[in-house]
Amino acid sequence: MKKVVKSACPLNCWDACGFHVTIENNRVMQVDGDPDHPITQGKICGRGRMLEARANADERLLYPLKKINGTFQRVPWSQALDEIAEKMRTLKETLGTTSVLHSHDYSNNGLLKNLDRRFFNSYGGVTDVVGSLCWGAGIEAQKWDFGNACSHAPEDIENSKTIVIWGRNVATTNMHLFSKLQNARKKGIPIAVIDPMYNATAKISNLHVPIRPGSDGFLALGIMKVILESGKEDRQFIEKYSVGFPEVEEMLSRVTLEEVSEVTTVPRETIEELARYYTSGPTSSFIGLGMQRYQNGGNTIRTIDALVAMSGNVGVPGGGANYANLGVSQSFSTEKLTLEGRKKGARYFTRMNQAEQILMAKDPQVQLAFISRSNALTQIPDTNLTKKAFASIHTVIVIDQYMTDTAEIADYVLPCTTVFEEEDLYYASMYHHYVNYGPKLVDAPGEAKSDRWIWTELANRLGFGMDFQHTTDEFLKMGIANLEEQGFTLEEIKEEGHLLLPIEPVPWKTKTFETPSGKYEFTSQKAKQEGKDGRIQWLFPSESREAAPERYEQFPYQLLTIHPLRSNHSQHYPLIKGLQTTKVQLSERIAIEHSIDTGDPISVFNDRGEVHGVAKVMRNSHPDVINIEEGQWSKFGGSVNVLTSRGESDIGIGATLYDCLVNVKKRNQ
Repeated sequence: MKKVVKSACPLNCWDACGFHVTIENNRVMQVDGDPDHPITQGKICGRGRMLEARANADERLLYPLKKINGTFQRVPWSQALDEIAEKMRTLKETLGTTSVLHSHDYSNNGLLKNLDRRFFNSYGGVTDVVGSLCWGAGIEAQKWDFGNACSHAPEDIENSKTIVIWGRNVATTNMHLFSKLQNARKKGIPIAVIDPMYNATAKISNLHVPIRPGSDGFLALGIMKVILESGKEDRQFIEKYSVGFPEVEEMLSRVTLEEVSEVTTVPRETIEELARYYTSGPTSSFIGLGMQRYQNGGNTIRTIDALVAMSGNVGVPGGGANYANLGVSQSFSTEKLTLEGRKKGARYFTRMNQAEQILMAKDPQVQLAFISRSNALTQIPDTNLTKKAFASIHTVIVIDQYMTDTAEIADYVLPCTTVFEEEDLYYASMYHHYVNYGPKLVDAPGEAKSDRWIWTELANRLGFGMDFQHTTDEFLKMGIANLEEQGFTLEEIKEEGHLLLPIEPVPWKTKTFETPSGKYEFTSQKAKQEGKDGRIQWLFPSESREAAPERYEQFPYQLLTIHPLRSNHSQHYPLIKGLQTTKVQLSERIAIEHSIDTGDPISVFNDRGEVHGVAKVMRNSHPDVINIEEGQWSKFGGSVNVLTSRGESDIGIGATLYDCLVNVKKRNQ
């Protein structure tokens, strides 16, 4: 008998949708949107709908596997866990716990996913990865400026008189914001889209600005200069609620609009028009993640923040520098789940440089690695070095639902459950302020087990099983302890299926900030306390014609690696035939220079590697741009990360995936 049950999306995505899931005979039959969800209102994307296929596909891993003489063989759970636990016990006694690496990311969210940290902390503390491949530099930038990274509630856009979408194709990454943009357009609210590519969001805008990649901070400086010269800056905010603006003014006095226009390839008239957007507010700015994936990425986000602040769009309805929404995750008591106090020692590698750090590690070397919630070999920069690094580790354990590129190199592969086969609370610190409840709906196929079960069984074998002797409800209540103190209950969340978290819909409304000064900081005191220059700077990407002219001569095109429309990172590639050919989008100018037409086989290359694909010529995009979607599996052509750089951003904790110059050539068919 069929039944429809409320559930929630676990994917690492802006929208954190509510689901209606159809169940029949212990099987997920269909995934639809929950029409009662206050934000997502019954609309979900193809990535969410694909979770049915992901749960039911024949390709799913169903049994523990061990590599014996180079071939995977099925083994009992007891054998796999006994052998892994014994290796961990021996390493702890001989080399110390930091000889164990936990490499992880955020492919699937969930409050109880934090139990991995509980396990490794109880073990004694391991080598962990920090920073972000996705948005780390931008988060740190906003912490320097505001003290935290907070966004306006979705409905606040209705108070905006102008809207700027900066480096963010919300049509593919944030569909519910896209719906609000469509409504705003119908009401006559001007929308500007600043993006090197002419995408679906640009198509509904009043003004598309095809900016040179990596130069967004320079454009923000130019807009600020126009505002200052016209005397339309918000002097009350600057003088009463901020520090450091005189240093911005001094720098702008040395900058000309001609220089800005040359660097950004944006005409002076367009810069002036964007200044009118920001001074005709309130203006809401929605800031994308790609701009901070350069060596100058933190400075770029800080410069856009500064523009929003000096133009009077901070702390007002309809305004905001909307990048992230950390108040969502900060609503939960994750420290009660993770047992940080149990950690006796630790070592940290950055996510973006973990391959290099694995190879360089001494005292101790990394001897055993767990990889969870991550297909590292498609996601970490410089794929070839990443393969070499993990191949150097004696024992690699991968927890996953599919035989990914990363699982292929493992010594043990442990099959885990999907969202519909476990119970959890789901949220995303990116867009809206709701947490969603996801009940267990069906049994897992074969012998797939939840992450929590795996950590519990290993903890039992390693002598700290008592840390995991809690029911699901007990763990969930630990995680919402802060909310329970404010009168919210787990039972309420379960009954409603979602809960509006107690977060201010207009951040910084009181003009009190979480910075050392308590004010907005154009010059960051936090940065100075860390020994860094806290001023906004005129700073180029490390792979650009200005910073690396010789490299630019050899590799004159800018590679972008945006997220695929139909897959959450690499997750759905084995399930969608249309994704299994690498598509290379390139500008009309590049196509003409190399006599390339749509459909031609081409190669994109630099000194790090080469990717083969099929050309698609882009219209109305920046003339220097090539794009290849990230996440491709090796069996379907290989990851674009064979081309990308593994550096860190100017501000730390962020990747430089977009700091990537390449060249292109036509291949013989």
